[in-house]
Amino acid sequence: MTYETIEQLKEDLLNVVTIEDDDIVIVDENRLRDTLIDDLIYSAIFSPEDEVKSAARWVIRMAGEQMGCRIASIQSLYDAMGNDEVSGFTVPAINLRGITYYSAQAVFRAAMKSKSGAFIFEIARSEIGYTDQRPSEYAAAITAAAIKTGYRGPLFLQGDHFQINAKKYRADAATETQAIKALVREAINAGFYNIDIDASTVVDLGKPSIKEQQKDNYSITADITAMIRQVEPEGVTVSVGGEIGEIGDKNTTVEEFTIFMDNYLKKLREYSQTLKGISKISIQTGTTHGGVPLPDGSIAQVKIDFETLKQISHVAKSAYGLSGAVQHGASTLPDEAFDKFPETGTSEIHLATGFQNMIYDSDNFPVDLRNRIYSYIKTELGSEKKETDTEEQFIYKTRKKGFGIFKKDMWNLPSEALKSIGEELEAQFSFLFGKLNLTGTKDIVDNIVKPLEVIHEVPLSLKKQIR
Repeated sequence: MTYETIEQLKEDLLNVVTIEDDDIVIVDENRLRDTLIDDLIYSAIFSPEDEVKSAARWVIRMAGEQMGCRIASIQSLYDAMGNDEVSGFTVPAINLRGITYYSAQAVFRAAMKSKSGAFIFEIARSEIGYTDQRPSEYAAAITAAAIKTGYRGPLFLQGDHFQINAKKYRADAATETQAIKALVREAINAGFYNIDIDASTVVDLGKPSIKEQQKDNYSITADITAMIRQVEPEGVTVSVGGEIGEIGDKNTTVEEFTIFMDNYLKKLREYSQTLKGISKISIQTGTTHGGVPLPDGSIAQVKIDFETLKQISHVAKSAYGLSGAVQHGASTLPDEAFDKFPETGTSEIHLATGFQNMIYDSDNFPVDLRNRIYSYIKTELGSEKKETDTEEQFIYKTRKKGFGIFKKDMWNLPSEALKSIGEELEAQFSFLFGKLNLTGTKDIVDNIVKPLEVIHEVPLSLKKQIR
């Protein structure tokens, strides 16, 4: 159900949770997990009242704190990887574009079966827009899913591709940079203690030297890193990522990486000699976000430069203490590719479109809803179709935007459809966790990552909770 008023929400909290100061006490954990959490997360997203949304999100966040699924930074694990204290696995960063509460439950079920703990939930700047998921909503959905499944352990939330828009930057650099900083503040306040800065879009390969090509990139990355260190909660070191080259362009070289890092660190020291820098570096090795659709809508096979991943990961660890290199655009790769990421020392891979495809293409996704979404895309977004695109290519590239417009329709799928799609996703997550050597990493993560409690003042609407 959706709480229409704060009084309805308060009434349902009775005998399940009580509010004391700026915290909650869980009175009946079974009722919270079995029924209340479903209504809380649905109201946190779809209630017509903003105060109900805020209150529901606060209760979910604090319940997660109490139930052992606390939001955390992955920094200490990446420090351990950079120091060769732990190795042999690659961390998947998972973008959930739709039915996030149910999709995340599939992730947690797969993780609990394999005792995996090293995985991240993320959302990109662009995805926040077209999936209609602000950071606080996304954080609530992930935390609620952890509560629902009984998962215990750190929750890693990441701002993926907090990306400088090159056109806007060239027109007004200060305004575009401030827009990214505003998003960073919003995300950190919501519990995103992992932020990927992407200023690779302003790299200018037309300039004569690599340093000149990368100047705007390393300068912006250092500036935003310094800002993050100012706003991160006390005791929390936000894990920050940087990016060398725009995904889909030319492959990154070791020389580009070292020149970027040396000048990034030099620039960062201008803010403070003691600031913690980035923990990983995203590079281009031959992939494209979402894959390359062929005229019939299928995906072209790509050849990843695993040697570049291996070389840059080695230099990143040995010379700079980073966790390694990061591979974007990996979810549409063939199954046999995933074994190679741990072998090359790749610290993190980003996975998104493949899960989107599984939802849309599932036999359990209602045909009538799929047709409505595709009809909307063709009629309302037709101007985005390139002259060279077939209809299948256009639909494939554009259907990601259906997740926002039809968000409520997807959340309201029949329970059997949601269950079946969830099982399909769970099987894929289990496959990926196995390939990436995540089995047994739960103990490693729990021993290294020690999430701190971050106090969040109770919303005014809940201060006079009915007891």
